[in-house]
Amino acid sequence: MRGAACGQLARRSPATWQHGRVTPATHSSLFPQVPDSADAVLDGLDPEQREVATALHGPVCVLAGAGTGKTRAITHRIAYGVRAGILQPSSVLAVTFTNRAAGEMRGRLRQLGAQGVQARTFHSAALRQLQFFWPKAIGGSLPRIVDRKIQLVADAAAACRIRLDRGELRDVTGEIEWSKVTQTVPADYPPAAAKAGRESPRDPAEIAQIYSVYEDLKRDRGVIDFEDVLLLTVAVLQDRHDIADQVRAQYQHFVVDEYQDVSPLQQRLLELWLGDRDSLCVVGDASQTIYSFTGATPDHLLDFRTRHPGATVVKLVRDYRSTPQVVHLANGLLAQARGRAADHRLELVSQRPAGPEPVHTEYTDEPAEAEGAARRIRELVAAGVPAAEIAVLFRTNSQSEIYEQALADAGVPYQLRGAERFFDRPEVRKAGVALRAAARFGGNDALLDDTVDLPSQVRAVLSGEGWTTEPPAGSGAVRERWESLAALVNLARDVAAARPAATLADFVAELDERAGAQHAPTVQGVTLASLHSAKGLEWDVVFLVGVAEGMMPITYAKTDEQIEEERRLLYVGVTRARERLHLSWSLSRTPGGRPGRRPSRFLDGLRPGSTGTVGRGAGAGTGGVERGAGAGPVAAPRRASRTPARCRVCGRTLTDAGEMKLMRCDDCPSDMDEGLYERLREWRADQARLSGQPAFCVFTDRTLMAIAENAPDDDRELARIPGVGMRKLNRYGPDVLAICAGRQPGGAVEGD
Repeated sequence: MRGAACGQLARRSPATWQHGRVTPATHSSLFPQVPDSADAVLDGLDPEQREVATALHGPVCVLAGAGTGKTRAITHRIAYGVRAGILQPSSVLAVTFTNRAAGEMRGRLRQLGAQGVQARTFHSAALRQLQFFWPKAIGGSLPRIVDRKIQLVADAAAACRIRLDRGELRDVTGEIEWSKVTQTVPADYPPAAAKAGRESPRDPAEIAQIYSVYEDLKRDRGVIDFEDVLLLTVAVLQDRHDIADQVRAQYQHFVVDEYQDVSPLQQRLLELWLGDRDSLCVVGDASQTIYSFTGATPDHLLDFRTRHPGATVVKLVRDYRSTPQVVHLANGLLAQARGRAADHRLELVSQRPAGPEPVHTEYTDEPAEAEGAARRIRELVAAGVPAAEIAVLFRTNSQSEIYEQALADAGVPYQLRGAERFFDRPEVRKAGVALRAAARFGGNDALLDDTVDLPSQVRAVLSGEGWTTEPPAGSGAVRERWESLAALVNLARDVAAARPAATLADFVAELDERAGAQHAPTVQGVTLASLHSAKGLEWDVVFLVGVAEGMMPITYAKTDEQIEEERRLLYVGVTRARERLHLSWSLSRTPGGRPGRRPSRFLDGLRPGSTGTVGRGAGAGTGGVERGAGAGPVAAPRRASRTPARCRVCGRTLTDAGEMKLMRCDDCPSDMDEGLYERLREWRADQARLSGQPAFCVFTDRTLMAIAENAPDDDRELARIPGVGMRKLNRYGPDVLAICAGRQPGGAVEGD
């Protein structure tokens, strides 16, 4: 149970959504009870999640903030539709972006009694269709997918007599991948890259040449790459209407998770799957768009209502993951954001009990920062926080080595995220073979003579593969192999606790099922991960390290769009934390170096002692439901819940009407433009005199203060200020906006 201080057990809360029982499946038991009816599938959902689950007709767009239970909402939606007989399991295709997410979705659907639903990545779904239809559409068998694309790119560069170092080779490979997912042919790469503002690692003409030869080499060698799977599927569905009709007859209903990350190529494939139908549910959050360098764009999510005017839009803002203190920092980050994604941001409202304030720490150099983080982590583990519930997140993978060494020196176990998939590791494959053999011939295995239960059997078998009761000293490959085997030992203990009668054969079956779903067991070590690879994960304690200018935002982020993506990346990192958040930076890279670094600009106004304005910015969205024209009748109208007003300075919930009008506590510092306030008061006195009514009937003092503090630029911003209704906006709006812009009402600039 969550919600207590780190290392302490919380009391179980009532089984209602109001009391925080809407939690990620990560914390459910291994073998939960399957709901006994369709209505039981809806139990425990909050009002907005229930709206998602029951909106089964027409296009649906779910705007879901971090930690708001989006996967829960869409899996319960599918399960409810299946259990109620509205959706046929085999007619549903749910797509997401990682094998882990797809496996988690399949697992949840199975737990909800909705077997038979296809939950896959875009590539996995396309590959299955391509393999099935290739003989009919093209003839023969599907070409082999190339194992090491980067080697093929190296061969293409060599054929062009262009020398690339290792970094350039990786970057050019990335440019080719971007070109393909944006459907850019080699000849069009230079203008397309310039238009997209991409910083090419080599001369664009050279990259176009390498790209062209790369495509030729693939054809000559009879292979295709990962991106070709989508391109060829799109080509087949476009050219062969009979095959497209066959696919559409199979799949009638589509669900797309992480829709802010779709590329133009994936969007085209989705459109071909859909045809002229509109049975589509998409889920996403523009504020978590962090993969634009791969071709992902939130435009498809933000334009969904334009493409589907009749769409139902549901906004999820109740954050069940993080404490109010973490959520306040996350909201503060986005309050300073700019751009289209920022205009559609969601302001989260924590549903958790209060926790500790985020900790901001400055160090003299990077080794001191790593040692400081390792020391704090060791203290947390000693206090009872499981190591697996702690993460160290950084901007680039190159930062991991110093933290690996610091944790090893501190005697703290760790695991690297983003490396080889768990079930693909050689030691896990070997362990699986040994366990399978023991399950089949265990009666003749002396290793099992003294074992009495499943955990002891698994420990005995894995001891022959290198597992020991104590971890090896130091870091590196030996430690990583031990951590993998230890994860299997811990899983055996969990399985036995859930099913005391489980046998070794049952455990092997559990492993096989998890391998198919890419549902890796928890490794009992601190997670080291880049911010990109941490997306979709969460921990009790998160250390965000290297939060300094030059690293966050990264040095090569130059344009406004790139800077804003860096801000969103930090936002993703902050929202990974459930209870405790540590942010740190160092003043120099090496001991004795020049202390020329400064904390990230993104923390201005958020970290203690810094200056900057943090408030509720334009476009912040609250939870609720918006129904488009033709969205269908509503079975039982509900009043949309309102987000409580919070002070834009300290985050405290506001209840006083005057404070709510100012959007801050009376005793919190004001950033009001005193000169603007006095000009507004003079103008108000003139208006009151002309109309023969008291001044407060024009605008109250607090409304004028709110206007002076916000200095609105247009009608929309002015209308959002409490006390400015539509009638006053029409009557006084032009004058007020002119004064805020430094002009006299009527168009003259003040002082002319």
